Amino acid sequence: MRNFWKKANAKVSDFLASMCFSGPSFLGMAIFYVIPFGVVIYYSFIAGAVDSSFVGLKNYISVLNNGAFKIAVKNTAMFSGIAVPLAVVLSLLMALMLECRIPAKSQFRSFFLSPMMVPIASIILVWQVLFHSNGVVNEFLMVFGADKIDWLKSDYCMVVIILLFLWKNLGYNMILFMAALNNIPKTLLEMAEVEGASAAYQFFHIKLRYLSPTVLFVTILSIINSFKVFREIYLLTGNYPYDGLYMLQHFMNNMFSKLNYQALSAAAILLALFIIVLIAILFAVENVFGKDVEG
Repeated sequence: MRNFWKKANAKVSDFLASMCFSGPSFLGMAIFYVIPFGVVIYYSFIAGAVDSSFVGLKNYISVLNNGAFKIAVKNTAMFSGIAVPLAVVLSLLMALMLECRIPAKSQFRSFFLSPMMVPIASIILVWQVLFHSNGVVNEFLMVFGADKIDWLKSDYCMVVIILLFLWKNLGYNMILFMAALNNIPKTLLEMAEVEGASAAYQFFHIKLRYLSPTVLFVTILSIINSFKVFREIYLLTGNYPYDGLYMLQHFMNNMFSKLNYQALSAAAILLALFIIVLIAILFAVENVFGKDVEG
């Protein structure tokens, strides 16, 4: 019995000691993440900031039937569906290219890493100079007899933002893939080469399997960054951009400006649920694809 109480006291002491170290982190997470998220859930089920009566799913139904919300969902899905795969594939291709002996390798790497050191306001200024109706791109096109295009108020507006997103994020993704490529066992690649495996076989059956955790991480990171592209669009076009650039963050920002916390909260919860489901699917795919190399 004495040994039992001694072990129990030791476990309690270890638990209290661990809480002394991890307690501040849990407290900070509760104050800045858990409690605010709980408040958002609460607001999504009440009638208003003054009237706290429970209305069930009324706010969610109202948001789903909102025309501006539908446009925002369509544009956000289109942007993420195009920009995220491009960010992953192009950064992987660049990392593979930098593995080879190519001229001006350092300059190439520096060019794609430079956006990480440039403030977002400066990047926006560059894009305004390039894609203004009287900007550099239009002046170049007019040399070949093309008409001026107001890029940010035309059907090409999404292309402009995708180019901005890629230029800003490819460098960091490329560095992550380069680090992952360096961790692939060289003996395995040498053995495959001795056995006569082609470069394509080595990539799809060896490299890509070892890269699967990094592909997952880069994909999730790119998805998060694609939802943060609101900053760039806001600086370029303001609260109410051309319809083709009206994103979910615009909708939520405008609801906040109108003090419509119920619509804002409902839209935020729907977005959070979508991201959770999407990331769960990505984890499931990576678990199946990369399970052979985890052991």
